[in-house]
Amino acid sequence: MLINLGRLLMLCVWAFLLFNFVHPFPKPLKYFIDVALLFMVIMHGLQLVLMRATQPKTAPKLSGITQAKIFFFGVFELLAWQKKNLPKQ
Repeated sequence: MLINLGRLLMLCVWAFLLFNFVHPFPKPLKYFIDVALLFMVIMHGLQLVLMRATQPKTAPKLSGITQAKIFFFGVFELLAWQKKNLPKQ
């Protein structure tokens, strides 16, 4: 339940950051939002690259949908993926 709430929060953050392209905010805030969007794209891209790099060779490959979900939802999707795919100890 909390993971889904986190996903919803991430969608709202993405929507807020991308809204700046459609309807730019006033000057000082516009630049801050642009930098925040760039930082978020870099961090989520890095998270996806690290996830793909740490997969064992015997593990099944991540599908394109899963990779897109990891990019857009970040750590919340990684937690959901980990909960679903790793064996319980």
